[in-house]
Amino acid sequence: MSNLTLRIGGRDYAVACAEGEESHVSALGELIDAKLQGMPGNAGMSETRQLLFAALLLADELHEAGGASRAATPAPAAARPDPAVLEQLAEKLEMCADALEG
Repeated sequence: MSNLTLRIGGRDYAVACAEGEESHVSALGELIDAKLQGMPGNAGMSETRQLLFAALLLADELHEAGGASRAATPAPAAARPDPAVLEQLAEKLEMCADALEG
């Protein structure tokens, strides 16, 4: 295992990764930091919310990038997310963000 420090949103995070993956993990950290820097109006948000929204934006970009290939092959019913489960997850994330904000 290797340890490295990622600077995201002006804060340092110590993370571990597999040997040889340091540059890849560093690049991912830079991608997250760039997404945070490009988010308008994030000054009033907590660090947790900023990271949550950056993750959601990156996940949306990933989803959109793979959308054409997924559209041709529909996912099996078991792989499709249940809207009720997603709503519960969103509520839990909100509660976690609120708790971390104090």
